[in-house]
Amino acid sequence: MSDLVGLLDLLAPFFGLIALGWACGRFVPRPASGLSWMQFFLIYVSLPCLFFRLIAGEPLSELANWPFIAVTTLSTYVAFSIAFAVGMLVTRDMPQSVMQGVAGSYSNIGYMGPPLVLAALGPAASPPVVLIFVFDSLLLFSLVPFLMAVAGVEKKSMLATAGEVAFRIATHPFNVATMIGVGASYFAWTPPTAIDKMTLWLSNAAAPCALFLLGVTVALRPAASAEGGASTPPRERVRKIPVEVPILVFIKLVAHPLIVWVLLSIVGDFAPPWVFAAIVMAALPPALNIFVISTQYGVGVERASACVLVGTIASVVTLTGFLWLIETGILPHDLF
Repeated sequence: MSDLVGLLDLLAPFFGLIALGWACGRFVPRPASGLSWMQFFLIYVSLPCLFFRLIAGEPLSELANWPFIAVTTLSTYVAFSIAFAVGMLVTRDMPQSVMQGVAGSYSNIGYMGPPLVLAALGPAASPPVVLIFVFDSLLLFSLVPFLMAVAGVEKKSMLATAGEVAFRIATHPFNVATMIGVGASYFAWTPPTAIDKMTLWLSNAAAPCALFLLGVTVALRPAASAEGGASTPPRERVRKIPVEVPILVFIKLVAHPLIVWVLLSIVGDFAPPWVFAAIVMAALPPALNIFVISTQYGVGVERASACVLVGTIASVVTLTGFLWLIETGILPHDLF
């Protein structure tokens, strides 16, 4: 019982901030455009500082764990493929299925991942958290444009699509911060005191701002139906959740972490904090980026919103369950 109470104390602030953001978004009349500066602050300022600090303090040898990178990235690809197959079975539409593949595989590894995993498992989990974030993002930000080009949604050649994807990956603020952190680790560089304190303050702001923003965004979506753009009454939103959403949420919250656990156990020889960090990262709810990507392509906006909403609510139970299994030792770090 004490383990469960401790877990609830750990998770309550995270989901409490999401709930606070949701309540503000639901009951305080403010335009959605007002979120743009907070989004900019998170993506271009606060979270990059967090990732820099996570990486810069780690030995470079810790970040070159290629078997771990290969297994966790493969696990995300397997979850994507299963969710994509479910989408094709239900919708018979490839662009919609790509969005459903993302919903079933892409965790909230940017906003929730680092603060929650580090709070639960300690600083030893920093390297795996960073590696999963970088390589899961590389996988999905490469896979989605490629499949959309194959489906005919991207009106560009494969070469042009590949060039655009490479540019976006190379210039993404999280990846730039990661590379700077790797350089700092390699050269054992410590920033001046003033800069170090600024990055500390900014990185500490990442978690509360990100979770609050997640709650507000969930409350404001879907503001309109995907088909006609008409306003959807709150009671109708729940009734219109697509039939495959519970399956996608199950893949994301239950199947994905189990796939990670099994594949890491098959390969073996990973330290417990690395295995448990990978499991928790996979058990996080669907990322807010799913809605951003679906809006960018104009495909599956309503389904993306439903997945984020239902997945975030359901993860209160599933994420608590996985953390409890880890905390009590019921879930060993090596299945075999």
